[in-house]
Amino acid sequence: MNDHSTASEERARARSLGIVVGALPTGPLNAITDVEGVLVGHTTLDDGADLHTGVTAVVPRQLTTGRRALPAAVCTGNGYGKLVGSTQVGELGVLESPIVLTATLSVFRAADALLTYLMRLRRDGLSFNPLVGETNDGFLSDIRRRPITERHVLDALEGASGGLPAEGCVGAGTGTTALGFKAGIGTSSRRPAVDGAQVTVGALVQANFGGVLTVQGVPMPVGELVPDAGPEEPSGNSCMIVVATDAALDARQLGRLARRAVFAMGRVGASYSNGSGDYAIAFSTAPPRLATLPDDALNPVFAAVMDSVEEALLNSLFTATTTTGVHGHTSHAVPYDRLPRKTRD
Repeated sequence: MNDHSTASEERARARSLGIVVGALPTGPLNAITDVEGVLVGHTTLDDGADLHTGVTAVVPRQLTTGRRALPAAVCTGNGYGKLVGSTQVGELGVLESPIVLTATLSVFRAADALLTYLMRLRRDGLSFNPLVGETNDGFLSDIRRRPITERHVLDALEGASGGLPAEGCVGAGTGTTALGFKAGIGTSSRRPAVDGAQVTVGALVQANFGGVLTVQGVPMPVGELVPDAGPEEPSGNSCMIVVATDAALDARQLGRLARRAVFAMGRVGASYSNGSGDYAIAFSTAPPRLATLPDDALNPVFAAVMDSVEEALLNSLFTATTTTGVHGHTSHAVPYDRLPRKTRD
Protein backbone atom coordinates (compact mmCIF):
# COMPACT_ATOMS: atom_id res chain seq x y z
CA MET A 1 0.00 0.00 0.00
CA ASN A 2 1.21 3.50 -0.81
CA ASP A 3 0.50 6.62 1.20
CA HIS A 4 1.28 8.80 -1.79
CA SER A 5 0.64 8.27 -5.49
CA THR A 6 3.65 7.59 -7.68
CA ALA A 7 2.89 7.86 -11.39
CA SER A 8 4.76 5.72 -13.89
CA GLU A 9 4.36 8.34 -16.60
CA GLU A 10 4.75 12.10 -16.56
CA ARG A 11 1.37 13.81 -16.57
CA ALA A 12 0.48 17.50 -16.71
CA ARG A 13 -2.16 19.99 -15.66
CA ALA A 14 -4.42 21.74 -18.18
CA ARG A 15 -2.44 24.97 -18.35
CA SER A 16 0.81 23.14 -18.97
CA LEU A 17 -0.92 21.61 -21.99
CA GLY A 18 -1.98 24.99 -23.39
CA ILE A 19 -5.58 24.76 -22.20
CA VAL A 20 -6.70 27.92 -20.40
CA VAL A 21 -10.20 28.18 -18.97
CA GLY A 22 -11.61 31.70 -18.80
CA ALA A 23 -9.90 35.06 -18.37
CA LEU A 24 -9.86 35.45 -14.58
CA PRO A 25 -6.45 35.20 -12.85
CA THR A 26 -5.69 32.12 -10.78
CA GLY A 27 -4.16 32.03 -7.34
CA PRO A 28 -0.42 31.34 -7.07
CA LEU A 29 -0.94 27.56 -6.87
CA ASN A 30 -4.09 27.40 -9.00
CA ALA A 31 -5.55 25.22 -6.25
CA ILE A 32 -8.15 25.21 -3.49
CA THR A 33 -5.28 25.77 -1.05
CA ASP A 34 -4.96 29.32 -2.42
CA VAL A 35 -7.86 30.10 -0.08
CA GLU A 36 -6.17 31.07 3.17
CA GLY A 37 -6.34 28.33 5.78
CA VAL A 38 -7.65 25.57 3.49
CA LEU A 39 -5.54 22.41 3.69
CA VAL A 40 -5.70 19.13 1.74
CA GLY A 41 -4.53 15.65 2.72
CA HIS A 42 -4.58 12.28 0.95
CA THR A 43 -4.19 8.66 1.88
CA THR A 44 -3.77 6.37 -1.14
CA LEU A 45 -4.31 2.62 -1.17
CA ASP A 46 -2.91 1.06 -4.34
CA ASP A 47 -1.64 -2.53 -4.34
CA GLY A 48 -1.03 -2.55 -8.10
CA ALA A 49 -3.75 -5.15 -8.53
CA ASP A 50 -7.24 -5.16 -7.02
CA LEU A 51 -7.18 -2.14 -4.71
CA HIS A 52 -7.17 1.41 -6.09
CA THR A 53 -8.89 3.62 -3.55
CA GLY A 54 -8.24 6.07 -0.74
CA VAL A 55 -9.23 9.14 1.23
CA THR A 56 -9.02 12.86 0.51
CA ALA A 57 -9.61 15.42 3.27
CA VAL A 58 -10.29 19.14 2.84
CA VAL A 59 -9.51 20.77 6.18
CA PRO A 60 -10.38 24.43 6.83
CA ARG A 61 -7.82 25.37 9.47
CA GLN A 62 -10.30 27.87 10.91
CA LEU A 63 -12.26 24.89 12.29
CA THR A 64 -9.20 23.60 14.13
CA THR A 65 -8.10 26.92 15.63
CA GLY A 66 -11.13 28.32 17.40
CA ARG A 67 -14.16 28.59 15.13
CA ARG A 68 -16.87 25.98 15.65
CA ALA A 69 -18.55 26.47 12.27
CA LEU A 70 -18.25 28.17 8.88
CA PRO A 71 -21.09 29.36 6.60
CA ALA A 72 -21.78 26.57 4.10
CA ALA A 73 -24.26 25.05 1.68
CA VAL A 74 -24.75 21.81 -0.24
CA CYS A 75 -26.23 21.49 -3.73
CA THR A 76 -27.60 18.12 -4.78
CA GLY A 77 -27.40 17.96 -8.56
CA ASN A 78 -28.58 14.35 -8.53
CA GLY A 79 -29.01 12.57 -5.23
CA TYR A 80 -27.86 9.06 -6.08
CA GLY A 81 -25.16 9.12 -3.42
CA LYS A 82 -24.24 8.95 0.22
CA LEU A 83 -23.30 12.38 1.50
CA VAL A 84 -23.25 11.85 5.26
CA GLY A 85 -24.07 14.98 7.26
CA SER A 86 -25.53 16.98 4.38
CA THR A 87 -29.01 17.52 5.79
CA GLN A 88 -27.70 19.36 8.84
CA VAL A 89 -25.53 21.58 6.64
CA GLY A 90 -28.65 22.37 4.62
CA GLU A 91 -30.77 22.99 7.70
CA LEU A 92 -28.34 25.18 9.67
CA GLY A 93 -26.23 26.62 6.87
CA VAL A 94 -22.92 25.79 8.56
CA LEU A 95 -20.00 23.41 8.16
CA GLU A 96 -18.79 21.96 11.47
CA SER A 97 -16.12 19.53 10.26
CA PRO A 98 -13.48 18.97 7.62
CA ILE A 99 -14.81 17.39 4.43
CA VAL A 100 -13.73 13.79 3.77
CA LEU A 101 -14.08 12.05 0.41
CA THR A 102 -13.70 8.30 -0.17
CA ALA A 103 -15.28 5.29 -1.94
CA THR A 104 -18.99 4.50 -1.70
CA LEU A 105 -18.87 1.45 0.58
CA SER A 106 -16.24 3.04 2.82
CA VAL A 107 -18.14 6.28 3.48
CA PHE A 108 -19.67 5.09 6.75
CA ARG A 109 -16.37 3.95 8.25
CA ALA A 110 -14.87 7.25 7.14
CA ALA A 111 -17.67 9.15 8.89
CA ASP A 112 -16.99 7.26 12.12
CA ALA A 113 -13.28 8.04 11.83
CA LEU A 114 -14.04 11.72 11.23
CA LEU A 115 -16.18 11.63 14.36
CA THR A 116 -13.14 10.34 16.27
CA TYR A 117 -11.12 13.28 14.91
CA LEU A 118 -13.80 15.81 15.92
CA MET A 119 -14.17 14.40 19.43
CA ARG A 120 -10.42 14.62 19.96
CA LEU A 121 -10.40 18.18 18.66
CA ARG A 122 -13.32 19.30 20.83
CA ARG A 123 -13.41 17.78 24.29
CA ASP A 124 -16.86 19.18 25.01
CA GLY A 125 -20.11 18.59 23.19
CA LEU A 126 -22.63 15.78 22.76
CA SER A 127 -23.34 16.20 19.05
CA PHE A 128 -21.02 16.42 16.04
CA ASN A 129 -21.78 16.55 12.32
CA PRO A 130 -19.07 14.86 10.21
CA LEU A 131 -19.43 15.56 6.48
CA VAL A 132 -18.30 12.70 4.24
CA GLY A 133 -18.91 12.22 0.52
CA GLU A 134 -18.13 9.47 -1.95
CA THR A 135 -18.01 8.20 -5.48
CA ASN A 136 -18.00 4.56 -6.60
CA ASP A 137 -14.56 3.29 -7.63
CA GLY A 138 -15.76 -0.32 -8.01
CA PHE A 139 -14.78 -0.62 -11.68
CA LEU A 140 -11.08 -0.52 -10.80
CA SER A 141 -11.04 -1.36 -7.08
CA ASP A 142 -12.46 -4.27 -5.08
CA ILE A 143 -14.92 -2.00 -3.33
CA ARG A 144 -16.62 -4.79 -1.35
CA ARG A 145 -13.43 -5.29 0.67
CA ARG A 146 -14.06 -1.91 2.31
CA PRO A 147 -10.35 -1.43 2.99
CA ILE A 148 -10.52 2.09 4.45
CA THR A 149 -9.73 2.12 8.17
CA GLU A 150 -9.87 4.82 10.82
CA ARG A 151 -6.11 5.20 10.54
CA HIS A 152 -6.32 5.95 6.81
CA VAL A 153 -8.85 8.73 7.45
CA LEU A 154 -6.91 10.18 10.37
CA ASP A 155 -3.71 10.14 8.32
CA ALA A 156 -5.39 12.22 5.60
CA LEU A 157 -6.80 14.66 8.14
CA GLU A 158 -3.68 14.99 10.26
CA GLY A 159 -1.40 15.16 7.23
CA ALA A 160 -3.39 17.85 5.46
CA SER A 161 -1.26 20.80 4.41
CA GLY A 162 -1.08 23.86 2.20
CA GLY A 163 0.82 23.86 -1.03
CA LEU A 164 -0.30 22.31 -4.30
CA PRO A 165 -2.29 19.14 -3.55
CA ALA A 166 -1.44 15.98 -5.44
CA GLU A 167 -3.87 15.36 -8.31
CA GLY A 168 -4.96 12.48 -10.49
CA CYS A 169 -4.67 8.93 -9.14
CA VAL A 170 -4.33 9.87 -5.50
CA GLY A 171 -6.48 9.71 -2.38
CA ALA A 172 -10.20 9.38 -3.08
CA GLY A 173 -9.46 9.64 -6.81
CA THR A 174 -7.12 6.65 -7.01
CA GLY A 175 -9.72 4.39 -8.64
CA THR A 176 -12.17 6.83 -10.25
CA THR A 177 -13.03 7.26 -13.91
CA ALA A 178 -14.87 10.05 -15.71
CA LEU A 179 -16.18 10.70 -19.20
CA GLY A 180 -14.74 7.36 -20.37
CA PHE A 181 -11.17 8.03 -19.18
CA LYS A 182 -9.13 7.57 -16.03
CA ALA A 183 -9.78 10.49 -13.71
CA GLY A 184 -9.17 11.30 -10.05
CA ILE A 185 -8.65 14.39 -7.91
CA GLY A 186 -8.30 17.82 -9.49
CA THR A 187 -8.11 21.37 -8.21
CA SER A 188 -8.00 24.97 -9.44
CA SER A 189 -8.60 28.54 -8.22
CA ARG A 190 -9.53 32.02 -9.36
CA ARG A 191 -9.06 35.53 -7.94
CA PRO A 192 -11.86 37.81 -9.15
CA ALA A 193 -12.22 41.46 -8.20
CA VAL A 194 -15.40 42.11 -6.22
CA ASP A 195 -16.41 45.62 -5.18
CA GLY A 196 -12.84 46.82 -5.69
CA ALA A 197 -11.22 44.04 -3.64
CA GLN A 198 -9.75 40.73 -4.73
CA VAL A 199 -11.24 37.52 -3.34
CA THR A 200 -10.18 33.92 -3.82
CA VAL A 201 -12.31 31.00 -4.97
CA GLY A 202 -10.91 27.48 -5.03
CA ALA A 203 -12.34 24.13 -6.12
CA LEU A 204 -11.39 20.50 -5.56
CA VAL A 205 -13.15 17.63 -7.34
CA GLN A 206 -13.39 13.86 -7.08
CA ALA A 207 -14.36 13.08 -10.67
CA ASN A 208 -16.18 9.82 -11.44
CA PHE A 209 -19.07 10.59 -13.80
CA GLY A 210 -20.38 9.72 -17.24
CA GLY A 211 -20.70 11.60 -20.51
CA VAL A 212 -18.40 12.52 -23.38
CA LEU A 213 -15.23 14.44 -22.51
CA THR A 214 -15.48 17.94 -23.95
CA VAL A 215 -12.44 20.21 -23.92
CA GLN A 216 -13.01 23.86 -24.80
CA GLY A 217 -16.15 22.89 -26.71
CA VAL A 218 -14.54 19.99 -28.59
CA PRO A 219 -16.07 16.53 -27.92
CA MET A 220 -13.42 13.85 -27.37
CA PRO A 221 -15.14 10.42 -27.26
CA VAL A 222 -12.93 7.74 -25.74
CA GLY A 223 -13.78 5.36 -28.59
CA GLU A 224 -12.16 7.74 -31.08
CA LEU A 225 -9.16 8.74 -28.99
CA VAL A 226 -8.36 5.28 -27.62
CA PRO A 227 -9.62 2.76 -30.21
CA ASP A 228 -8.59 -0.26 -28.13
CA ALA A 229 -10.27 1.05 -24.97
CA GLY A 230 -13.19 -1.38 -25.30
CA PRO A 231 -16.77 -0.62 -24.21
CA GLU A 232 -17.35 2.86 -22.86
CA GLU A 233 -19.49 1.70 -19.92
CA PRO A 234 -16.74 2.24 -17.26
CA SER A 235 -17.25 5.98 -17.28
CA GLY A 236 -18.03 6.48 -13.63
CA ASN A 237 -21.24 7.59 -12.01
CA SER A 238 -20.75 10.47 -9.57
CA CYS A 239 -18.89 13.67 -8.77
CA MET A 240 -18.01 15.41 -5.51
CA ILE A 241 -17.11 19.10 -5.73
CA VAL A 242 -15.78 21.22 -2.87
CA VAL A 243 -15.73 25.01 -3.32
CA ALA A 244 -13.96 27.25 -0.81
CA THR A 245 -13.81 31.04 -0.78
CA ASP A 246 -12.62 33.86 1.44
CA ALA A 247 -15.43 36.09 0.17
CA ALA A 248 -17.88 37.13 2.87
CA LEU A 249 -20.98 35.16 1.90
CA ASP A 250 -23.87 33.71 3.86
CA ALA A 251 -25.28 30.20 3.50
CA ARG A 252 -27.92 31.25 0.96
CA GLN A 253 -25.31 32.84 -1.28
CA LEU A 254 -23.02 29.84 -0.89
CA GLY A 255 -25.89 27.70 -2.12
CA ARG A 256 -25.88 29.79 -5.28
CA LEU A 257 -22.15 29.06 -5.66
CA ALA A 258 -22.69 25.35 -5.09
CA ARG A 259 -25.35 25.18 -7.80
CA ARG A 260 -23.01 26.79 -10.29
CA ALA A 261 -20.33 24.25 -9.38
CA VAL A 262 -22.68 21.47 -10.49
CA PHE A 263 -23.56 23.45 -13.64
CA ALA A 264 -19.85 23.55 -14.51
CA MET A 265 -19.82 19.77 -14.96
CA GLY A 266 -21.82 20.34 -18.15
CA ARG A 267 -18.94 22.31 -19.67
CA VAL A 268 -16.77 19.17 -19.76
CA GLY A 269 -19.53 16.91 -21.10
CA ALA A 270 -21.28 15.44 -18.06
CA SER A 271 -24.37 13.34 -18.81
CA TYR A 272 -25.96 13.81 -15.34
CA SER A 273 -27.26 10.24 -15.54
CA ASN A 274 -29.89 8.57 -13.36
CA GLY A 275 -27.29 6.77 -11.23
CA SER A 276 -24.98 9.73 -10.73
CA GLY A 277 -24.49 11.25 -7.29
CA ASP A 278 -23.48 14.81 -8.13
CA TYR A 279 -22.94 17.09 -5.14
CA ALA A 280 -21.24 20.40 -4.46
CA ILE A 281 -20.29 21.76 -1.04
CA ALA A 282 -19.42 25.44 -0.74
CA PHE A 283 -18.07 27.20 2.33
CA SER A 284 -16.61 30.57 3.28
CA THR A 285 -13.59 31.18 5.51
CA ALA A 286 -14.23 34.94 5.80
CA PRO A 287 -14.06 36.32 9.35
CA PRO A 288 -17.58 36.70 10.79
CA ARG A 289 -17.01 40.42 11.42
CA LEU A 290 -17.02 41.16 7.68
CA ALA A 291 -20.22 42.43 6.10
CA THR A 292 -21.84 40.00 3.66
CA LEU A 293 -21.38 40.94 0.01
CA PRO A 294 -24.50 42.15 -1.79
CA ASP A 295 -26.02 39.78 -4.33
CA ASP A 296 -25.50 42.22 -7.19
CA ALA A 297 -21.72 42.00 -6.63
CA LEU A 298 -21.55 38.23 -7.04
CA ASN A 299 -21.27 37.83 -10.83
CA PRO A 300 -17.44 37.69 -10.76
CA VAL A 301 -17.63 35.09 -7.98
CA PHE A 302 -20.07 32.99 -10.01
CA ALA A 303 -17.68 33.13 -12.98
CA ALA A 304 -14.79 32.15 -10.73
CA VAL A 305 -16.69 29.09 -9.50
CA MET A 306 -17.62 27.95 -13.02
CA ASP A 307 -14.08 28.41 -14.34
CA SER A 308 -12.27 26.88 -11.37
CA VAL A 309 -14.53 23.82 -11.31
CA GLU A 310 -14.19 23.30 -15.06
CA GLU A 311 -10.40 23.49 -14.82
CA ALA A 312 -10.31 21.28 -11.73
CA LEU A 313 -12.27 18.64 -13.62
CA LEU A 314 -9.87 18.83 -16.56
CA ASN A 315 -6.90 18.60 -14.18
CA SER A 316 -8.43 15.51 -12.58
CA LEU A 317 -8.39 13.82 -15.99
CA PHE A 318 -5.14 15.15 -17.45
CA THR A 319 -3.05 14.26 -14.37
CA ALA A 320 -4.44 10.71 -14.08
CA THR A 321 -2.56 7.70 -15.40
CA THR A 322 -3.80 4.57 -17.19
CA THR A 323 -4.81 2.06 -14.51
CA THR A 324 -5.60 -1.65 -14.59
CA GLY A 325 -7.51 -2.93 -11.60
CA VAL A 326 -9.87 -5.58 -10.31
CA HIS A 327 -11.06 -8.22 -12.82
CA GLY A 328 -8.48 -6.88 -15.29
CA HIS A 329 -10.51 -3.74 -15.96
CA THR A 330 -8.49 -0.91 -17.50
CA SER A 331 -9.22 2.80 -17.60
CA HIS A 332 -7.07 4.79 -20.03
CA ALA A 333 -5.49 8.19 -19.52
CA VAL A 334 -6.47 11.03 -21.84
CA PRO A 335 -3.99 11.12 -24.76
CA TYR A 336 -2.42 14.56 -24.96
CA ASP A 337 -1.73 14.52 -28.69
CA ARG A 338 -5.44 14.85 -29.47
CA LEU A 339 -6.19 17.79 -27.20
CA PRO A 340 -7.30 21.12 -28.68
CA ARG A 341 -4.98 24.01 -27.85
CA LYS A 342 -6.27 27.52 -27.16
CA THR A 343 -3.99 29.65 -25.07
CA ARG A 344 -4.60 33.13 -23.71
CA ASP A 345 -1.98 35.87 -24.12
